[in-house]
Amino acid sequence: MKNIVLVFLGGGLGSALRYGLSSWLNQFYPWAVGTFSANILGSLLIGLLMGWFIKWPHFEADLRLLLAIGFCGGFTTFSALALEQVNMIKNGATMHALVYMASTLILGVAAVFLGLWLSRQ
Repeated sequence: MKNIVLVFLGGGLGSALRYGLSSWLNQFYPWAVGTFSANILGSLLIGLLMGWFIKWPHFEADLRLLLAIGFCGGFTTFSALALEQVNMIKNGATMHALVYMASTLILGVAAVFLGLWLSRQ
């Protein structure tokens, strides 16, 4: 039960932060920069966390549940990305949707690698 509570708390914090970040950034940009930013930052963060957990195995499993699974899982979002893709395509911005999807995937994976590398420095 404790594990579920840790994931729940981390996920709630991550989701609330993503909502705040998206609400703030999307008022300045015409496309879904909030979701994009959350997904890339979350990818970087999970890379850092996993690298640190490997480097320092004494970290509590509770911290891994709270931060990696809960917080990063709540902060990043695939469903919002998918919905934004559908809306872009429905509005005739198919090329924009494809570039957005490709850049999110490529930069997300690159951010995880960067996070892992940074955690080892």
